[in-house]
Amino acid sequence: MLEKRFRYDTSGIWCKGNTHIHSTVSDGAKNFKEIADLYASAGYDFLFRTDHRVVSESAKDEGKYPLLYLDGIELDGKDETGAAFHVVCLGSISGISGKTEDFVDDLKLVRSQGALTIMAHPHWMGNSFDDYKRWQFDGVEIYNHVCQWLNGKGSGFVYWTEALKNNPEVLGFCADDAHLTTNHPGWNGGWIVVNVKECSAKNITSAIRSGNFYSSCGPEIHSLSLAGDELHIKTSPVQFVRLVGQDWQGIRVGNFEGRMMTDLTMTVPVDWPFVYLEIEDGTGRRAWTNNLFTSKRNIQ
Repeated sequence: MLEKRFRYDTSGIWCKGNTHIHSTVSDGAKNFKEIADLYASAGYDFLFRTDHRVVSESAKDEGKYPLLYLDGIELDGKDETGAAFHVVCLGSISGISGKTEDFVDDLKLVRSQGALTIMAHPHWMGNSFDDYKRWQFDGVEIYNHVCQWLNGKGSGFVYWTEALKNNPEVLGFCADDAHLTTNHPGWNGGWIVVNVKECSAKNITSAIRSGNFYSSCGPEIHSLSLAGDELHIKTSPVQFVRLVGQDWQGIRVGNFEGRMMTDLTMTVPVDWPFVYLEIEDGTGRRAWTNNLFTSKRNIQ
């Protein structure tokens, strides 16, 4: 039996990125150069190309960009129960059709090639908890910026926490799902920040797989360290800090007088099935870690 270990190593540098964007290759309004220039202006270091049903081959792109592009795709379709899915897949993928009617076969092939699979905007899709359990995706979108804009169904937290009950390794992602069209104008509303030795494709992919990243809609985590059961946290100015566990389990620090915190220590309960950190700034914007602990052997 593997012992739980603290997941985070924040001794490297932080790199900001997005795992869900669309270009003119599918139904987005901007090409890769325009997208890269826009996101680089907001401090992004990397983006995954996740156009609908189109395999990305960024290594063959000879364009010059101010940030790093990584490969991905968004698949959609129904499984054998009739449930509909959108699944963001991160990694280099080959041999799939990308057709909606081939969704199940394509998803199985993507997994066999080692790509990470993320259940995209499950609230917007109307997915059930059983839909997740049936497929056991590697991650869940806990916030989708475009879906929040469209009809307020951008949150996937209830799906993520339900998934964590069965598998504490499930990762949580904030993403833009940017299309940058008139009807879908949102961008830079949800992202991830990985901690790596250097901002390379190999290191970023490894950090995401190991969960050595946090998701955010605004606040920043500067460092996380654990000594015994004491979690030391350094952040941008925040008003509330919460340790979130299963069901009713939670510990919180904060105030309603507007006093900000940037450095604090909290005791992490050792008997909780899972626990993640949530921070909230004075405007209500929040950021989240993954489950603070992992049982996986290979951690970056």
